[in-house]
Amino acid sequence: MAVLGFTLGTFILVLHISSVANYPSGKVGTSCRGMVPEHGHTAHPDPIHNISVSQMTFRPGDQIEVTLSGKPFKGFLLEARAAEDLSGPPVGSFTLIDSQVSQLLTCEDVQGYAVSHTSPSKKTKIKVYWNAPSDAPDHVKFLVTVVEKYKIYWVKIPGPIISQPNALPFTTPEATRAPLSTFPPVSHLTKSFSASDCGNKKFCIRSPVNCDPEKEPACFFLSFTRDDQSVVVEMSGPSKGYLSFAFSHDRWMGDDDAYLCIREDQTVHIQPSHLTGRSHPVMDSRGALEDLAWRLADGVMQCSFRRNITLPGVKNRFDLNTSYYIFLADGAADDGQIYKHSQQPLITYEKYNVTDYPRNVGGSHSFFLLKAHGALMFVAWMTTVSIGVLIARFFKSLWSKAFFGQAAWFQVHRMLMLTTTAVTCIAFVLPFVYRGGWSWYAGYHPYLGCIVMILAVLQPLLAAFRPTLHDPRRPMFNWTHWSMGTAARIIAVAAMFLGMDLPGLDLPGPWKTYTMIGFVAWHVGVEIVLEIHAYRLSRKVETLDDARIQILQSFTVAEAEGHAFKKVVFAVYICGNVTFLIIFLSAINQL
Repeated sequence: MAVLGFTLGTFILVLHISSVANYPSGKVGTSCRGMVPEHGHTAHPDPIHNISVSQMTFRPGDQIEVTLSGKPFKGFLLEARAAEDLSGPPVGSFTLIDSQVSQLLTCEDVQGYAVSHTSPSKKTKIKVYWNAPSDAPDHVKFLVTVVEKYKIYWVKIPGPIISQPNALPFTTPEATRAPLSTFPPVSHLTKSFSASDCGNKKFCIRSPVNCDPEKEPACFFLSFTRDDQSVVVEMSGPSKGYLSFAFSHDRWMGDDDAYLCIREDQTVHIQPSHLTGRSHPVMDSRGALEDLAWRLADGVMQCSFRRNITLPGVKNRFDLNTSYYIFLADGAADDGQIYKHSQQPLITYEKYNVTDYPRNVGGSHSFFLLKAHGALMFVAWMTTVSIGVLIARFFKSLWSKAFFGQAAWFQVHRMLMLTTTAVTCIAFVLPFVYRGGWSWYAGYHPYLGCIVMILAVLQPLLAAFRPTLHDPRRPMFNWTHWSMGTAARIIAVAAMFLGMDLPGLDLPGPWKTYTMIGFVAWHVGVEIVLEIHAYRLSRKVETLDDARIQILQSFTVAEAEGHAFKKVVFAVYICGNVTFLIIFLSAINQL
């Protein structure tokens, strides 16, 4: 049954696959105003795509065919603007010709102001209709942003200017493209960062605790050094993708001020961003950062920059003279595109003001309540329930003597099962206390946990109404009790497999999965051994009417041998369970 639980857990885990949002569906309404992709790269200056129209003059109410064509591309954003004011809002609306490859966007709260792609599949030509509004300006210019791939794109490629019949010729110098963002210069670091000034001049966060990036390549290091009205930030760690940190008002992702160092080939891009939730960070302008520098050496990425403590008027940047929780994370990146971190970020235990006074602070990838939840669930479903089931199934004859009015095996079984229910109830509450409610980001684990909780409570309630031994309803009770208990164990195993992979618990892998498989195999193996032993014992002591006395003597000898064997198996089983439990509890305690 435990193996079936593992299979179920693995199946559910396979179903729960996360993806990274990089707007492949074309839902880029937030980019309507600037028409700049939030990719954190510099737009290419020389466009290789063009826009053509079906006619060069229009009247209000006309419908004009607009065609975008050129080298294969993945994404685009097409708008029409007043030629006299290309920075103004879009003009008119669009009508789709092929809804399979293009879609209408809502910009400035108006549906159809712009058109974008529906998928990242490659395209060479897009056709749409532009609808001239009743209040159209005299001259209208089409602009398009085209994305060939994540780091290769062109912003506001100019199209033709169409005019109303009686309008004067358009003579204003064309602003063919909005000026590209000017990025601050970036230099190369000449040596590794040092932790020698941590607590003296630098506010430092390190993992492992008190590591030194100058001497230990595996050290994740983040420091803040106040310099008058600015702060110098240093970040270092072993990463082939990206390093990042964020300031947050709470322990949850969302509405955070974040900074990323993203590796692309042999270059590092330093990029400010903001987090709107558990989604891809939104890249912002680098204009608020100064003295950018980076270094790649021996698999370690290091980057530094300076920013003012306060940045009035700069959106999404927090004032650094306030206390925040600080997140430190790393993850994979490909072609400059970042992916979700595979490990829960290191989060400081409390809020800190990095400009207050230098100090060394710690953090954790998993908080105490989640550690306690995992530890208690392992105790309940790897130890107490497993031992209790074996005792009720195989050790009745061994511990049949009365103990406080009931057979000893029954008293031990009941105690272990009530302990399982109590521990499960306590563990069940802890994640809700930690999260402040239901977690919508934990996949199937909480749903399975709720089922286990219900079954764990129902089992002792059902046992309280157990019919007497010779009651005709007793067989029905036995089957119901066994079925609910078995279902609870199977679902609990599946929930534990899923829970071990959640970033909130952050157990080291992949050995955690192998250890859990080992526990399941260990338990199933012991049950199989005891089942085989019970079957052989029953065959050995079959009674025959013509030799009753001899058989009774043989039964006594066989039963004694069987008891001795069960005692040995039980002792070995307890040692094995305790070993597996210690391994998991040690791993949780080290987080």
